[in-house]
Amino acid sequence: MNITTLPKVLLHDHLDGGLRPRTVIELADEYGYKNLPSHDEAELASWFNRGAKRNDLVLYLETFAHTVGVMQHRDAIERVPYECAVDLAADGVVYAEVRMAPELCTEKGLTLDEVVEAILDGFRRGAAGTDLTIYLICSAMRTAARSTEIAELAVRWRDAGCVGFDIAGAEAGYPPTRHLGAFEYVRRENFHITIHAGEAFGLPSIWEAVQFCGAERLGHGVRIIDDITGPEGEEQLGRLATFVRDRRIPLELCPTSNVGTGICASVAEHPIGMLRRLRFRVTLNTDNRLMSATSMSYEMEQLRDAFGWGIDDFEWITINGMKSAFAPFPDRLKIINGIIKPRYAMARAGAL
Repeated sequence: MNITTLPKVLLHDHLDGGLRPRTVIELADEYGYKNLPSHDEAELASWFNRGAKRNDLVLYLETFAHTVGVMQHRDAIERVPYECAVDLAADGVVYAEVRMAPELCTEKGLTLDEVVEAILDGFRRGAAGTDLTIYLICSAMRTAARSTEIAELAVRWRDAGCVGFDIAGAEAGYPPTRHLGAFEYVRRENFHITIHAGEAFGLPSIWEAVQFCGAERLGHGVRIIDDITGPEGEEQLGRLATFVRDRRIPLELCPTSNVGTGICASVAEHPIGMLRRLRFRVTLNTDNRLMSATSMSYEMEQLRDAFGWGIDDFEWITINGMKSAFAPFPDRLKIINGIIKPRYAMARAGAL
């Protein structure tokens, strides 16, 4: 089984967490960004990865100062999503929703709309001639006070390539309900919501995201395990875990990233195996490909090695992802029946 050629669906990937190390260096040189810790490609890649392994979400997020620092000009911003789409397509991804906080790219005078336009132009160029369908999710920084403005931005671009709204950043101390007005606006507009919740903080964050803010998906959501007790095979779900499972609320799980932020010590200890066995709506994601030195193929390889997952498991989690996507329902069916299922059948026959 060649994992790289298997079709994949990616719902949780940060644009500013997936730059190529060489691109960071070249953009820094081109636009005069002086703060990089290294201008050697291998050293810089290692620095980002070391920074992402400090077992603390806030420390993990510090590394983004440099990627955002080189994404302050239109050409730079367009290059990053272009390369993102190229890299995802080469990794077998056939559908992706990549998120970005446009407010982080306005330090040099770009407007929010100019940032979104550049991102979507880059996606279109990078995906041209491939099987990749790629969309943007607009994130608001939960530590800032612009969430309603960003929600309005996301809705404004809904027919041009933006499919959802999110909040991102440090979780502890910044609960989802702090941005309740933005979420209520998005819901009134019949638009889609995913919320970072249950990554560094526990059940209260998940509860607020689901019950107050209308989250259709949970960004990470891994701390739902805090509401599951009992030995293997005899697990008992609490009321919140039961609600999440019964409602089929997708969990955007990111195993390698979760190891780096201290949720578990290794992928082998990640609860994705248990959550799959308990039939939660589990999806597999990268989170930040640069910081975690990962890809969708690498994530699959880790699950193969840790849990013995095979082609049936990978098809299951890929279809889960596509069912959970924010693309229109006919488009989801088209990708499932026209690309994912046929290619997994080819893989089983040894023809892929």
